Amino acid sequence: MRLSSLLILFVTFATAALLSLVAASLSADLIEDSSRSAVKRELSLQGMDWADVHAEGLQIYLAGVAPSEADRFKAVSAAGGIVDAARVIDNMQVPATVGIAPPRFSVEILRNDAGISLIGLIPEQANRSQMLRDLKSIAGKSDVADLLETANYAAPEGWHAATRYALSALENLPRSKISVRADQVTITAMADSPDHRTTLENDLMRRVPDGLEVTLDISAPRPVITPFTLRFLLDEKGPRFDACSADTDRARAQILTVARATGAPDTTDCVIGLGVPSTRWAEAVTMAIRSLDEIGGGSVTFSDADITLTAPMGTDQGTFDRVVGELEGALPEAFALLAILPPTPQTDDSGALVQEFTATLSPEGLLQLRGRLPNEIARETADSYARARFGTEAVHMAARLDDTLPPTWPFRVMAGLDALTLLHNGVLMVTPDAVSISGKTGSTDTNARIAQLLADKLSQTDHFAINVAYVEALDPLAGLPTVDDCMAVINAVQDDTKIAFEPGKGTLDASAAAIIAKIAEQLDICPDLRLEIQGHTDSQGRESMNQALSQTRAQAVLTALQDRRVLTKGFEAVGYGESQPIADNDTDAGREANRRIEFVRIPTEEEKAAAEAAAEAEAAETESAAAQENTTADTAEENATTDTSSEDQADQADTTAPETAPSTDDNAAQKDGEESDTNDTN
Repeated sequence: MRLSSLLILFVTFATAALLSLVAASLSADLIEDSSRSAVKRELSLQGMDWADVHAEGLQIYLAGVAPSEADRFKAVSAAGGIVDAARVIDNMQVPATVGIAPPRFSVEILRNDAGISLIGLIPEQANRSQMLRDLKSIAGKSDVADLLETANYAAPEGWHAATRYALSALENLPRSKISVRADQVTITAMADSPDHRTTLENDLMRRVPDGLEVTLDISAPRPVITPFTLRFLLDEKGPRFDACSADTDRARAQILTVARATGAPDTTDCVIGLGVPSTRWAEAVTMAIRSLDEIGGGSVTFSDADITLTAPMGTDQGTFDRVVGELEGALPEAFALLAILPPTPQTDDSGALVQEFTATLSPEGLLQLRGRLPNEIARETADSYARARFGTEAVHMAARLDDTLPPTWPFRVMAGLDALTLLHNGVLMVTPDAVSISGKTGSTDTNARIAQLLADKLSQTDHFAINVAYVEALDPLAGLPTVDDCMAVINAVQDDTKIAFEPGKGTLDASAAAIIAKIAEQLDICPDLRLEIQGHTDSQGRESMNQALSQTRAQAVLTALQDRRVLTKGFEAVGYGESQPIADNDTDAGREANRRIEFVRIPTEEEKAAAEAAAEAEAAETESAAAQENTTADTAEENATTDTSSEDQADQADTTAPETAPSTDDNAAQKDGEESDTNDTN
């Protein structure tokens, strides 16, 4: 009995185990089939029928030949989207690819005063070491920067010929960029003059190898002449130019024609350059040269638009005044003329020259020393000192020796030259009786400084006179714009075209670069300006997004100014979002106007204090006016109350009177009423 029970129990467990194994096997087969089918279906839907799919347990195996590595990766990704990616086993293959084509070899050779640089990719078979040796030979003492990379491929046809041609061209091009490819060489360079450019182009094109395409871009820019200078002299040495500048070929021809008419040599020439202060430069120069010729000698100097005409000593005053007056009236508006007629040396009753020393400083910085000095040592000392203070080429010494001069004469001359350095232009005159300084200056304290200098260096018995005029046009500080001027210019820059950004972004649009550059240029001459760069948007979108966008745009403008080396220590970038519209946000034009950058000046602490004081004063004044108005109103109300009381008393009297004394009409009416009642009753 007991044995039968155990047997039944064993059979039961065995049967259950067998059934579990069968169920597990069926489940595994079901999972394998469903996974394989699902993956196969997905690959088929994506056009990858080339892939074979089979399953073993929980793993999915992909086999077949993929058209490319990209298709292979795509198949793995598609299978991983159906089943767990860890279950996908990649057994696919990719056909062998065709050999990789060689890269496109090219070299950029840059040469300037700092040296030579090479950038690019060259074949490994190219003789790199020889190329570097050739370049070092061309560069001389300058550096050669080798930034080349190599690739293990054969040099393309024409490569060696192209590089040889490029290196030979580089020898004659100290400022150039040469781009080298196997079939083409492009040369960008600068020449010293148009004639030099023509010579270079002819030489380079003559040496081009067969089969090589060469492109030349050689420019010959005109030099920038600062200041734009011309100086013409007419003296005992004959008419000539110390310096001659012109802005065009036509202007040069016009100037030289007039100069040669006065006797200037035919070999005279003018430099054509940039920086001319007026398009009527040649017209002004020819007028001045003709005037100098009419006077009969002297010099005329142009420094930009400033003209200095110096007549010879002894020129007739009437002739000088007439010629100068006609020239002043005929000159173009941009030019300013200073005419100098040196005084004739004074003589005493015996005809001997009066003892004096004169130093004349022109607006161009030229110094002429005339008159008398006691000895050769004094003359050499004065000449050396003047050249040290005014420039070696700017001093002309024409002083005579006179051993009868007072012992303190050299000290007076040296002190006067020191004082003359403080002037823009002027005259120093030293006589036995006094030292006098006259001229023009751009500083308001020059008179005081000259007085202090002469008082310190001259003896107590020496007399000096100062006649120095302040000219605002010569004052560098007076020419600086005010804060209001700066703000007006900055805001005017955006009148025609405002600072633009990429739609919906805080990135500056490419068109904004020119506007930022103009604003930066103005800020360079307004260094003490404190600005709030405000960003504003329209009302489209969420308010928080507009606030963030406006802040980003304001910061982008500040960063752009910093990139242009503007001193932005006192600048702030603040975004106001859509909170301060200046137009209707319901129209396209209004929204466009609201999307803007504004520059607002931040007031100084003193200005803030003054504004607060003004506000407090205005508030006090308003309060006082309100109090006075209330007082007036109270008085009027009292008066109105008094009038009302009088009227009430009158009304009361009128109301009481009928009760005490009925009128005859009322009695009559009462009688009629009684009669009527009687009749009605009847």
